[in-house]
Amino acid sequence: MKITTPLTDEVIEKLRAGDEVYITGKIYTARDAAHKRLVELLKNNQPLPFDIKGQIIYYVGPTPAKPGEIIGSAGPTTSKRMDPYTPMLLEAGLKGMIGKGERSDYVKDAMVKHKAIYFAAIGGAGALIARTIKSVKVVAYDDLGAEAIRELEVVDFPAFVVNDIYGNDLMLDNMSKYRMEE
Repeated sequence: MKITTPLTDEVIEKLRAGDEVYITGKIYTARDAAHKRLVELLKNNQPLPFDIKGQIIYYVGPTPAKPGEIIGSAGPTTSKRMDPYTPMLLEAGLKGMIGKGERSDYVKDAMVKHKAIYFAAIGGAGALIARTIKSVKVVAYDDLGAEAIRELEVVDFPAFVVNDIYGNDLMLDNMSKYRMEE
């Protein structure tokens, strides 16, 4: 399914764990150091450096771009490191996250409550994912280097829905499906 950003509730309501999606539009990058700063802003009732409503945050710290390229390898990082910050960002209007690995139960509960989706990108495919990125602009925290918040313009960024707003979990479903008996 092809989807565009910013995400709307109508689009999110159609998505189910296991769906393959191709995302087009603007997405934002952030890892744990940037998440910590964003949450501090929210706690202090200060504005965020970008409008988070309806947006997707991609958990990535891209490598430096080679000559003639706009970005280096852009593979996902482990999502669980962002879990302590995620519920507050969801409450502020974040609608999607892209990373790898499973999420904590409290984050999955917050996704259901705030109608948000967790997508997985394929780990180890950072060079291929980078080809879907058409422009890159640092929007905040340049001092964090690779972990600065960037606005990416993407076309057909490939991902899978892992957690949907109905409480479905692609990872848990498949772990039990393929669990080996001893």
